[in-house]
Amino acid sequence: MTPYDTVYPADSLEFCPSENASDIFVCGTYKLEDVDKTTTGQPTINYQSRRGQCLVFQVVAPNERDPLSWLGSRLLFTIHFFQSHTGNPTLAIADSEGNVNLCEWNTQERILEKISSIQCSTPDTLCLSLDWDDRRTSGTQLGNLAVSLSSGSICLVRPTAAANFQLVSTWHAHDFEPWTVAWNYWNTNVIYSGGDDLKLKAWDIRQNCEQPIFVNKRFEAGVTSIQSHPLVEHLIAVGSYNDTVRLFDVRKPLIPVSEANVGGGAWRVKWHPSLNRKHDLLVACMHDGCKVIHFNHEDFSGGSLSRRFDDHDSMAYGVDWSYGPNLATGESIIGSCSFYDHKLQLWTA
Repeated sequence: MTPYDTVYPADSLEFCPSENASDIFVCGTYKLEDVDKTTTGQPTINYQSRRGQCLVFQVVAPNERDPLSWLGSRLLFTIHFFQSHTGNPTLAIADSEGNVNLCEWNTQERILEKISSIQCSTPDTLCLSLDWDDRRTSGTQLGNLAVSLSSGSICLVRPTAAANFQLVSTWHAHDFEPWTVAWNYWNTNVIYSGGDDLKLKAWDIRQNCEQPIFVNKRFEAGVTSIQSHPLVEHLIAVGSYNDTVRLFDVRKPLIPVSEANVGGGAWRVKWHPSLNRKHDLLVACMHDGCKVIHFNHEDFSGGSLSRRFDDHDSMAYGVDWSYGPNLATGESIIGSCSFYDHKLQLWTA
């Protein structure tokens, strides 16, 4: 497929899980621009303007896509669809001024519309990561959101009876940037977080997150990505800057079940959404493209390279599986994007 130029550097990508919009995916971009601000009689002030876009695409054929809509915003770090299978899909967008913006994909008008915004912190704080708690409990009601902040804190955001959202708690979780936050999809009282302090932590929201359930300090580099397996209980995938993905049984969270060297920092890890491919993990490997890692069918050991995609010319940050039906070959459509070359690609595996 001919790459699509996103104009701004691209850093996140996600397919819509809703049955009525499984051919839709979004790509988040951002750009920092130096701006000179001059006041009469005063020195020139240099500052950076943050600009971001959320681009919406439709897959029109296995290796083709059409741009449909876009929503301007502040600098975007991550995007995540709610798993609802009825009504218009809801998308959460984390931005660079301490906000999570909720948007709705209007399936009739085919436009992305902002419906509300939740202020999680002050405007000088970046929302780095977010996750819905709904992968196994999807329905018509919106779920809870976990959000990580550049200040080192984690936020819990809950829906209210008035169809709005409320920030209910914030706690200090890491001494440096917590690049990733993720729910335990099998036990939505538990949140995992990882950051530049080389630690993986778990938190129980019933205990007000006063102390972590566990802390794994056995990482040689910052923890960049976490995903609970939506189809296999107790299993999480954890990526870090040291080119490694580790799988953990959360009942024994200090010793990995399996490890795989992916050749680049594992910025995103995504389990395949289909039961018949539950052993396949998709990884955005930063400076080494994107890869599909296949684990042993018995115990998720092994971790062998199943497919690699090297057509990105800079840091591969965003990647996701399509929720649409498999192709005639049995493969799935994958979307990926890269930063400095602002390139979006579709491929199959």
